[in-house]
Amino acid sequence: MPAQGQRHITTFQSGGQRYSATDLRAALGAEFCRLPMVLRLLAENTLRRSSAAESARTVANLKGWLNGHGSEAELEYWPHRILMHDTTSTPALVDIAAMRDSLAEVGIDPGVLNPQLHVEVSIDHSLAVEDYGRNDAAPRNLAHEYRRNQERYRFLKWAQLSMETVNVNPPGTGIMHTMNLEQLATVAHLDLERSKDLRYPLVVPDMMIGTDSHTPMVNALGVLGWGVGGLEAQTVMFGLPTTLRIPDVIGVRLTGKLPAGATATDLALTITHLIRERGGSGEFVEFFGPGVSQLSAGERAVVANMAPEYGASTGYFPVDQQVLGYLAQTGRPAEQIQLVQDYYQATGMWFDPQGEPEYTDILELDLAAVRLSAAGPRRPQDLMDISGIPKALEDEAQGIAEDAGPLPRFAIALAAITSCTNTTDPKLLIAAGLVARKAREHGLKVPEWVKTSLAPGSPAAMSYLRRAGLLEDLGYAGFDVVGFGCTTCIGNSGPLSEPVSRELSASTLRPVAVLSGNRNFAGRIHPDLDLGFLVSPPLVVAFALVGRADVDLLAYEFAPERAGGTAVKLSDLLPTREEVQELWELGHDARDFARDFKVATTSALWSQLDAPKGARFQWSEDSNILRRPPFASLGEGSQLGSFAAHPLLVLGDDVTTDHISPASAIPADSLVADYLVSRGESRDDLNVFASRRGNFEVMVRGGFHAKNLVNKLGENLPVAHTVHAGTGEAVPLTEAASRYRSQGQSAVIIAGERYGTGSSRDWAAKVQRLLGVRAVLAGSFERIHRSNLIGMGVVPLLVPEHAKEQLQRVSAADLIGISAEPAAIEVRGMVPVKVEFSDGGILEFEARLAAETELDLVLLRAGGVIPHLLEKTQAQFREVAR
Repeated sequence: MPAQGQRHITTFQSGGQRYSATDLRAALGAEFCRLPMVLRLLAENTLRRSSAAESARTVANLKGWLNGHGSEAELEYWPHRILMHDTTSTPALVDIAAMRDSLAEVGIDPGVLNPQLHVEVSIDHSLAVEDYGRNDAAPRNLAHEYRRNQERYRFLKWAQLSMETVNVNPPGTGIMHTMNLEQLATVAHLDLERSKDLRYPLVVPDMMIGTDSHTPMVNALGVLGWGVGGLEAQTVMFGLPTTLRIPDVIGVRLTGKLPAGATATDLALTITHLIRERGGSGEFVEFFGPGVSQLSAGERAVVANMAPEYGASTGYFPVDQQVLGYLAQTGRPAEQIQLVQDYYQATGMWFDPQGEPEYTDILELDLAAVRLSAAGPRRPQDLMDISGIPKALEDEAQGIAEDAGPLPRFAIALAAITSCTNTTDPKLLIAAGLVARKAREHGLKVPEWVKTSLAPGSPAAMSYLRRAGLLEDLGYAGFDVVGFGCTTCIGNSGPLSEPVSRELSASTLRPVAVLSGNRNFAGRIHPDLDLGFLVSPPLVVAFALVGRADVDLLAYEFAPERAGGTAVKLSDLLPTREEVQELWELGHDARDFARDFKVATTSALWSQLDAPKGARFQWSEDSNILRRPPFASLGEGSQLGSFAAHPLLVLGDDVTTDHISPASAIPADSLVADYLVSRGESRDDLNVFASRRGNFEVMVRGGFHAKNLVNKLGENLPVAHTVHAGTGEAVPLTEAASRYRSQGQSAVIIAGERYGTGSSRDWAAKVQRLLGVRAVLAGSFERIHRSNLIGMGVVPLLVPEHAKEQLQRVSAADLIGISAEPAAIEVRGMVPVKVEFSDGGILEFEARLAAETELDLVLLRAGGVIPHLLEKTQAQFREVAR
């Protein structure tokens, strides 16, 4: 243990035993109580893990942060575990398998490449809603999932067998973030390695990272963690810290309490709008004030989960009695709960509702002001009262006459209670069940065209819903459980109902999705839907009963099907807090969480899967699922230097990672489908893009495959096409990239604001590297995508305000000159750019390199994470060989 940490050790008592802890008060002095809780936790991490010199620097820099409530200084963060889902773990593990091959080919034992800290994998992103509206939908969908993904699942089992620190949780165990809260989070635990030199065992806070942007959901329990790209996770896996600039911290002071009728979903949407209005990207958000104590851990989880939607790295709630209550409700041992309480109180990190830490900025929210809300129709930050939905849809008719076909013009095609965001809070599911029960009592029915689904984040949900008597009511309304996975929230919504599909082809309607997820980007939920609204689970049921979105739900009169029934208002359907609490107490059993999880992890379908063994994976050239990627080799190098490039794409604002590398179903009429069919696949059963992230040939063809993505290099370009500079032809992106590469020419991408918002999808960066993109010039980058670009050696450049408009007008024939020599680049340094327009005009400016740390520069100079790790492993091998 570093000497600095040993000089700041205190002890405390818990359960009759004495423990050690890092003494932050002694290390930080009078400034301890002035710092936000997230910075105290980062200080603890550095003091415990880093060298004496690094610890001293961090303490000085944190004290300096208080002077201006911001800092340009860096610190090291050492998480003790990594959480991944199957569609981020698959490409990461494919990379490792390919890297092992590269090492073996130069005489190095491939087994030396093994993750150095615990990696937990959840298979939750592959479940599609094929069957619904029937009580056996869940096992039927699980069978579909295994049939489609057997090859990939065998690979994941190989990884678990060949890498001792990797644990894979099979399909059906739940969504990774729900699992994190209910099963994995310790909140505080023993650091056995650093206890060796101490008299008493060292207790430390639970700190982790996840390769999904919604990892901050665990912040609801006071666990510090955030989302990173899969490439950044690989650096941490192999013994490097993740480095970050000491973050700006936005404090959100909560006062009051939620009014009757308002839910945690409404609060999360309100906070998303509030913080997005302020602007910024990548800050840490911390909640404080007396209103925090009024929120249960389940309600906090809904808010924390949406941190990426409000542009933050975290959505942190400190540890208090509500956290202890949640640990008890989910069956944690009493001695562990007591240890959490004693540790956080002894170290001064227990939440004080009257505390006033200092923040970079403070926003205020009175919980009493929160109302029934929706967000949409295309972005999660576009907040409105639910009565505002009809107005939001007024401009979306696009010439379709009102109710011109047999279905309403804005028919609800998908009504999905989905996503860890809302299904992790049991009371939201109980509220949805009560709406279904009251609808049943009033004789209300869901129209046939609405595809309904319920996909809880945890198998335990089925137990408490059954015990509360709500499963049958939900089934009556069509909300039978379809499985335990992300489903519709990430685009695995399955086919639309036959009536909607038929009218879509006739162009007589603009179908709408309503869901309890976290994102509603156009085309994300389903490639044929560009309108979607985020609402709470009970409102999803209510909208499903209406069957159309263009109504004022507060004023709407539901018409019962049975004769003589009186009209029903929303107020007749929504339950009171007391009703929800009563059924929660009836349905809850703390033993469900561990018991149901154990049953799911011992799945017969999973145990029957054969998996290969050995340090090296055996690739098959015939596989359409797993192929050895070309970038995971020793031959890849830096893309820095001085070069002139043609634009491959010119894009506007809010291009998401779903646009760049979609996760939805592979369209049967796409170039990707043509490629797969040519290799023996059935055009009617191509699965989703996410299922093929282990095959670079599929993923590069799927790059920028989004119907609503506009490439400004040409008029009405087909999907995933561009204009080739040399010929002026409209060609597929892969064809243009191939031509530029064969001619020795470089390519860049020009984009607007918030480039790469959305999921932490490393393939969104990998596809750009495979397309030959050396740099991206954008107005701003979303944090995780910026990191992933650097992880692939693609240079992210921030365009100054005065050049943005002119760059949006460049043509394919224009040349963009960039001077980014390896020796010249600096953290947030300036890079000269010269645009030579084909008409003879010149535009010169300096772009800021979006590199935040020295490690970013190291990775750019190496060509990305993978070349860096391979070089590092080779060097270590040579050193041992000497």
